[in-house]
Amino acid sequence: MTKKSELLPGTLDMLILQTLARAPQHGYGIAAAIKRVSDDVLTVEEGSLYPALQRLLVQGWVSAEWKMTETNRRARFYTLTEDGRRQLGLELTEFERMITAIGRVLQNAQTDPQGV
Repeated sequence: MTKKSELLPGTLDMLILQTLARAPQHGYGIAAAIKRVSDDVLTVEEGSLYPALQRLLVQGWVSAEWKMTETNRRARFYTLTEDGRRQLGLELTEFERMITAIGRVLQNAQTDPQGV
């Protein structure tokens, strides 16, 4: 039995923006893409996804329009805006900086016998 991995705080917006950088999507498509690309490690629940999409709309980082899906259902499709593209770049840079810092701490903990 594998444990569901929870998203790190602050990463959901970045993952949504990155997903939309590839192509416009409806909410279910965004969640499915994140799950698929992460090899089923990351799952985005509706209770997190739709408030995040609304927040991104308010920020002006995504736009939305109603369209028909491939299964002939009406859905709101989200598209990354130019402001969203810039924000994604900022978030990716900050994320990489954090990953590097965490890596340094973990590496230091392995090589420093005193842990200080």
